[in-house]
Amino acid sequence: MHFFEHYNENIVKYDLINKFRYKTLADVPKLSFISLRFNLKNSDLKQLTAALVALELITFQKGLFLNSKVSSVSLKIRKGQPVGCKIVLRRTKMLQFLHKLIDKIVIKNKEVKQSTIPNYNLFSFKISNVLVFNELEKNYQFFKNLKSLDVSIVTSSTDFKSFLFLLKSYKIST
Repeated sequence: MHFFEHYNENIVKYDLINKFRYKTLADVPKLSFISLRFNLKNSDLKQLTAALVALELITFQKGLFLNSKVSSVSLKIRKGQPVGCKIVLRRTKMLQFLHKLIDKIVIKNKEVKQSTIPNYNLFSFKISNVLVFNELEKNYQFFKNLKSLDVSIVTSSTDFKSFLFLLKSYKIST
């Protein structure tokens, strides 16, 4: 992990400063947080607990259930009923997960479906096969029915060029 922090502080930051000529160090874009979500259409308690345990195994952090804000007759969901789970990663845990994401998933597998939102500070994508994580693959029987994992990477960038340069420096986007 020391390598990734060193890479972030010394190489990425200096490349951004040299390329875009920021006036202060506070203007240099950096990663703010990473959000991981499992959204389920039905509120099956077994799938919800499996999704929450999967997130906790991947990130080593406690997760939260997402509750429905409105009721839907067609989906058979009541207001306040859990419909998913999420975890927000910051600082060291964010860098650990990003290292795992880049090293084991993005480079080796091409199963990542990218769906960028036309924002200058948000990059989101889905991992369709969550069993690419070694922690989940070891317990295949518990996590085989999980749907795709939504990953959102939020930065403090203000323009599209610096945002794209930041993502390319971490080898996330091509």
